[in-house]
Amino acid sequence: MNKISILFLLALSVLGTLAANAQEPQTVSLVQTEGQFKQKELMLEAGKPYVFEVENDGVDHLLGFVIAPKGKTEKEYHVQNAYLNKTIADGEKASSQEVVLDKGEYVYFCPLNPTPLYTLIVE
Repeated sequence: MNKISILFLLALSVLGTLAANAQEPQTVSLVQTEGQFKQKELMLEAGKPYVFEVENDGVDHLLGFVIAPKGKTEKEYHVQNAYLNKTIADGEKASSQEVVLDKGEYVYFCPLNPTPLYTLIVE
């Protein structure tokens, strides 16, 4: 076997390992009603990919979604990938980009509804 064949097989092996380790994001579905989320607390795993899908159930104005570290809800601390791809009207759903969180305590909320700060634990 020549060096090029060996390098090619090695590259295929590395690519196969990377593909096997890649994880499909898990969808976390949330529903907002007037002034609140139906889901009051979330527990997720650190380092795993998630997509947040939010539904507007009966709120007569546009809604959004924010994740931030607990105690740091100012815009500069928001997890940007968790923002929805659009604001949502009554009966609509929207999703975030893929989000991977580090271990810690976060909050999620809607600044447009507005809702309380709900706990998101990442272990």
